[in-house]
Amino acid sequence: MRANQNRQSLATVRNLGILAHVDAGKTTVTERMLYLTGAVHKRGEVHDGTTVTDFDPQERDRGITIFAAAVSCDWAGHRLNLIDTPGHVDFADEVERSLRVLDGAIAVFDAVAGVEPQSESVWRRADRYAVPRIAFVNKMDRAGADLDAAVASIRERLHPAPLAVQLPIGSESAFTGVVDLVRMRALVWSADTDSVTDLPVPDDLLAEAGRRRRDLEEAVAERHAAALEEFAVHSRLSESTLVAALRDLTAAGDVVVVLCGAAYRNRGIEPLLDAAVAYLPSPLDRPAVHGIGGQDGGEDGDLGDGDAQRGADPDQPLAALAFKVQATGTGRLTFLRLYSGTLRKGDQVLDASAGRSERVGRILRVQADRHTEVDHAVAGDIVAVVGLKAVRPGATLCDPRAPLLLEPPSAAEPVVHAAVEAERDADNAQLAAALARAAEEDPSLAVRTDPETGQTLLSGQGELHLEVAVEKIRRDRGIAVRLGRPQVALRETVVRGVAGFVYRHAKQDGGSGQWAHIVFDVEPLGDEPGRTGFEFASVVAGGRVPREYVRAVEAGFRDALAAGPLGGHPVTGLRVVLTDGATHVKDSSELAFRTAAALGLRQALRAGELAVLEPVAEVTVTAPQDAAGAVLGDLAAHRGRVSSSTAHGATMVVTAAVPLAEMFGYATRLRGRTQGRGTFTARPFGYALAPVPTR
Repeated sequence: MRANQNRQSLATVRNLGILAHVDAGKTTVTERMLYLTGAVHKRGEVHDGTTVTDFDPQERDRGITIFAAAVSCDWAGHRLNLIDTPGHVDFADEVERSLRVLDGAIAVFDAVAGVEPQSESVWRRADRYAVPRIAFVNKMDRAGADLDAAVASIRERLHPAPLAVQLPIGSESAFTGVVDLVRMRALVWSADTDSVTDLPVPDDLLAEAGRRRRDLEEAVAERHAAALEEFAVHSRLSESTLVAALRDLTAAGDVVVVLCGAAYRNRGIEPLLDAAVAYLPSPLDRPAVHGIGGQDGGEDGDLGDGDAQRGADPDQPLAALAFKVQATGTGRLTFLRLYSGTLRKGDQVLDASAGRSERVGRILRVQADRHTEVDHAVAGDIVAVVGLKAVRPGATLCDPRAPLLLEPPSAAEPVVHAAVEAERDADNAQLAAALARAAEEDPSLAVRTDPETGQTLLSGQGELHLEVAVEKIRRDRGIAVRLGRPQVALRETVVRGVAGFVYRHAKQDGGSGQWAHIVFDVEPLGDEPGRTGFEFASVVAGGRVPREYVRAVEAGFRDALAAGPLGGHPVTGLRVVLTDGATHVKDSSELAFRTAAALGLRQALRAGELAVLEPVAEVTVTAPQDAAGAVLGDLAAHRGRVSSSTAHGATMVVTAAVPLAEMFGYATRLRGRTQGRGTFTARPFGYALAPVPTR
């Protein structure tokens, strides 16, 4: 009985993210959802700085979402845990960590712009974690809004099968409602009260709605076996069959249900909430999570190396993933997604990532910056926990008697760094602690000391990312901080490798010696410079290098990648193959082979040909046609390579690959060349050869 009750409760939970490009309106969509569900009693506005999810002072000052915020609300007997994610590319790591713990997502698109660069980037991240999505085409009341064009851009740029389940009533400023093609009813919103009225389909839209409903049925029947069977018999689909099929196809990622509305005017939010409940999966509908772990009942803390899985069951052993850490005035909050088990106040849990035990102080149900304390949380919940002292984002918390290690979300590699220092020497120690805490909360930040200058360098995803991190330290800690001019994070790569490189390490200093002999090839990872990553392989035959020493060799090669011979930049874009080696009966060890690999690869890199790589951004500029020459000339002057230029009436959209080093201050340059009428977006676009000599 209890198990059935738990399953019924989990079936009513939806863990959802709101994803979008900057200014597509996702925070406004979230605010309207909270208002309509009764979670808040006053509609917050981004431009007024009164939103629930953008509660940080910097978010309200800048008018953008910077930090992912979790909120909960109830709709139609279901609990919706919503995470409003940032849209700016500098904070994509916040989106990455959020997507790792979501069961579904609502992707918000601008009805005029369609798919924009950052929405495409976020969509690809959701693909990586197989997160089912529905789409909401927002701002249907804007001049130039076009649902069909937005759907076409989703199909062309994102390559899913978008299925529109609504037909707009009215266009642009006359947009007043939608025809629900599933129920074949009209939903019309009042201009005065924002209330919605359920009406028959208007006569002038009846034929068009019938045609679109038929197209929808055929598209679903092509992809769903049960729907095809019913369609073959009756030449139509019932409402219940259509809803069930759309839910199955959404969960499988085969289609994306598309709705539309104007969130700012409170139009289209009720059917969006209904669609989230109807089409997006509950924790029960998602596959069991897999991790590394031992069998239940093993020794406490003994992780083992087998494959283990946990389903969404409160009665199974605990398995939870920490996806966000936030320092507040009342303590350190650790945000968790529970995949299995039950977590209670006062429980001792194992941080499987670090191998240490932690105690749960309090469990909080989160409403952005407001919290409600609860006694326990169960599988499927997203909660915040107080009392975990050292847990970092990406850590797995589990039952010590049934240890499990889940795959953490990948952390983005920093591409920009800047020197940071306290204005007063007396604040140096406090600044060092604040920077360490910032890097702990945000894994996409990194702090290091420049060995040549002794300066403290803060690295991150972009200029804005660094500015926000430093401003947060100023506000929270009251430290006067100076931030230097940002610099890009360069890399070194192999242009021409070496084959059959031989290195022998022999060291004798009185005790046991160190002896290792290795032979290896170094080659570029791809045909064109700019590829990143490292690959290792061993083709040693006959056990000439034992397996444990091969692992040590790989570790030594990775050690050598930290600083290349050209300028001390990290080395990337290469493949190293261990081809032969030899051991000493007495003096060989894992340490000896690791040392030999590190020293040997450094020598091999100097013997080959290297080049310096710099990060590149894909920049999309929207500007008036009369400013086209100035925009294109500026891009060319800053080493930009234009890939497309498209005219839309009096507006021009240019896409170019531009070295990230040339993007500092671009917003000011663009405003000057377009009299303030130009806008741009940028996203990471890999690496390219830097214009510096290789020797």
